[in-house]
Amino acid sequence: MATMDTIVTILNDNLDIPADKVTEDATFESLGIDSLDMAELTCTIEEELDIDFGEPEGLTTVGELVTYIDSL
Repeated sequence: MATMDTIVTILNDNLDIPADKVTEDATFESLGIDSLDMAELTCTIEEELDIDFGEPEGLTTVGELVTYIDSL
């Protein structure tokens, strides 16, 4: 499964964000994702993709998140 598809699924399953709202240009703020949600999202991504996410700085859009994950 592509990284973007995984993110869409996680956001939909965990935060009830409609899949059609999750685009590469969507900001976390526009999706209603706060810092607590982001922390939970990070843990879920690490588990789903079996990666060590680290502590990235400056990620504001879904596309930036996908690019970061794909670079690991």
